[in-house]
Amino acid sequence: MSGLTDEEANSLCRVPAENATKDFLFQQTMYRIKDPRKSLPFYSEVLGMSLLVKLDFPEAKFSLYFMGYENPAEIPKDPVARKVWTMSRKATVELTHNWGTETEEGPVYHNGNSDPRGFGHIGIMVPDVDAACERFEKFGVEFVKKPNDGRMKGLAFIKDPDGYWIEIFNCGTVPC
Repeated sequence: MSGLTDEEANSLCRVPAENATKDFLFQQTMYRIKDPRKSLPFYSEVLGMSLLVKLDFPEAKFSLYFMGYENPAEIPKDPVARKVWTMSRKATVELTHNWGTETEEGPVYHNGNSDPRGFGHIGIMVPDVDAACERFEKFGVEFVKKPNDGRMKGLAFIKDPDGYWIEIFNCGTVPC
């Protein structure tokens, strides 16, 4: 068995009637995190994302941290405007912390890359994969695959503090 042909894949994709989805936006991918004291520095300092907004839900005992590649100077100061602005950004990562998980032993969540497999990874496009990976090594980031390992050269996979995989690639070196 093989994958779909280009023609078959294109024939299966249909344009919604009457532009019903023209204002839809892919806004977020959510990861459950064990400890924001580890995840926030990773996503900000290591990957270079900004904290767009933090939302607390004390009655349900969890917090949300929306991270993304936005200019921090453009983040509104007013809390209501900041929430609305954040929810209009493309491709953010929502880090969900259920209070108390940081004290639990071992991994708390399944990353989707061991059986049973499911969710795989997010991808970060960087100008220079090798330079980014050298930087990640200085931070002690765990690698799943380095750029020259395996069959697909020029891309890497790293893990965040919870073991979620992140693909590191550049369209100049990986077929995009």
